[in-house]
Amino acid sequence: MLSIFKKKEVNTVVCSDDEFVAVANGTLVPLENVSDPAFASKMMGDGIAIELSEGTICAPCNGTLDVAYPTGHAFGITRNDGVEMIIHIGVNTVESNGKGFEVLATQGQTVKAGDPLVKVDLKSLSKKYDMVTMLIVTDPNEKEISFIDCQEVKKGQIISK
Repeated sequence: MLSIFKKKEVNTVVCSDDEFVAVANGTLVPLENVSDPAFASKMMGDGIAIELSEGTICAPCNGTLDVAYPTGHAFGITRNDGVEMIIHIGVNTVESNGKGFEVLATQGQTVKAGDPLVKVDLKSLSKKYDMVTMLIVTDPNEKEISFIDCQEVKKGQIISK
């Protein structure tokens, strides 16, 4: 008998609790190259940015979603080993007041690397905003954090070294 129901797509990203994965398909760029001076100067912490080529943003690690802005433009996650980070989608996108963002995750939930956090309407938002997306380590919890060299990446690809 044929099933008329489609299986729900499951993101099966396997990574350890001390690794980061790409939050979307795109190209990694140095944080110093982003157009927002606060992020480029590493005022909030060190990290990496990604020029998005698609609009579903996923969790970069295994951990807890501590902050999920209702506007969908930013998320704060504490990795299972205590490292804290933020994902900031676009530059000045808070001004959109959530238009173009469909939040898929709930503050306080446990996430696995690759779990979808938000869908972003890149076509619409990129008309007004620079949609580079920053992954900033705000508290390394005394751990050495480093990322792979800038290159094209696929969602779920391990980007820490």
